[in-house]
Amino acid sequence: PEDTVTSSFASFIHAARPEHLSQTVRQRSKRMILDSIGVGLVGSTTRVFDIALRYCRELYSSVAVSSVYGKPGVKLSPTLAAFTNGVATHSMDFDDTWHPATHPSGAVLPALLAASQMLPPNTKPNGLDFLLAFNVGLEVQGRLMHFSTEAHDIPKRFHPPSVVGTLGSAAATAKLLSLSSAQCGHALGIAASLAGAPMANAATQAKPLHVGNATRLGLEAALLAARGMEANPLILDDIPGCSGFSAFYSVYQPKPLSTPGEHHEFLLEKQDIAFKRFPAHLGMHWVVDAALSVRNLFINYAGSFSPSLIRTIMLKIPVSKYINRPFPSSEHQARHSFQFNACAALLDGEVGLGSFSESSIHRQELRELLDKVVVEHPEDNVANFDKMYGEVALLLHSGDVLTGKCDTFYGHWRKPLSKESLLKKFRSNASHVLPEEKIEAIITLVDNLETLSDSSQL
Repeated sequence: PEDTVTSSFASFIHAARPEHLSQTVRQRSKRMILDSIGVGLVGSTTRVFDIALRYCRELYSSVAVSSVYGKPGVKLSPTLAAFTNGVATHSMDFDDTWHPATHPSGAVLPALLAASQMLPPNTKPNGLDFLLAFNVGLEVQGRLMHFSTEAHDIPKRFHPPSVVGTLGSAAATAKLLSLSSAQCGHALGIAASLAGAPMANAATQAKPLHVGNATRLGLEAALLAARGMEANPLILDDIPGCSGFSAFYSVYQPKPLSTPGEHHEFLLEKQDIAFKRFPAHLGMHWVVDAALSVRNLFINYAGSFSPSLIRTIMLKIPVSKYINRPFPSSEHQARHSFQFNACAALLDGEVGLGSFSESSIHRQELRELLDKVVVEHPEDNVANFDKMYGEVALLLHSGDVLTGKCDTFYGHWRKPLSKESLLKKFRSNASHVLPEEKIEAIITLVDNLETLSDSSQL
């Protein structure tokens, strides 16, 4: 049938044109692309990335045409390059976050970078085509998440980028490859059969695989659809008694997607993206800003930060089991621990790349602070990135209480990073693997992406 939810998504992917992107959408998405590349570059220095890269290089042989973050001269097949770069992007949990909750760029950008190098010279997409495909991938992810009230809260069952990210990657790649409307629908259907990863693997080395697989498998779905593979044409519709995409959500109420044009507004137009200032789960950014606030109060009170004066550290945070970790023992657990990030901020006055090293995690003075932490879950503090807050209170031996609270951290979509802050983050991340001239060249390429004649240059 022509009037199904699935067919409307397929038609949208096929019909989207560069002129449908407003200036706001272009600028916001270019910020995302630049940040994601920087996060991927610094992520290429991690152990989990090395494991993924070694796996790809040792176990697979194929036409190696696509580049790998941070590894000059190394090329892999397009799907494996997408996988490896996706792992790099999420290896530190440093990548962007949207609402409802997912990591949108890491699931899409590596697939497009790999695919742009895969295509023959006379069919290379230009920068505007690349930007459009990227935004199609974002739009599909956002619309799918808005079909479920469950998706608006911090997830409990499936890691969102492994679900919507896989279909976003398929949609973006289908657009870049100029697939027909029918093929776009089949790409989404195939991707749905390749999607999904459980939240239990959060805070482990397996979590970055969720983004790596999403971008790789979405690319594969589009390539299979381009070669004639078909899937259920009602995959996004709510069919009683036969789950399609609804299998991933307990509440699922899909709506058709309007044809792009004057009556369609991209979700990125309505809501910006959250960019992280330090490499940890998004929820940590509330408690860190609250901890830094109360730390300043404490220094004004006592003259310096003296942990011996503190009897109890009270955290008021939302209920979310996988990020409530009193005593993390690894870097990945620490990135998903309200307690650790609050105490690291209190002790050091900042949280950064070095905060999650083995030596930093196992410091005696940090462990002593963790021993003082007590957690409360106020009813008004819901597990939702648009509504939650972080509060850190220091109960002193003197009987005094100092409190810091954060409703919106710097970097949240309500309080976006400035251009200067974003460029500082990118330069810092990229400097771990690239010389200055290449860093500045990437900034210039992304800033002028609409005028790039061959997007594979990126």
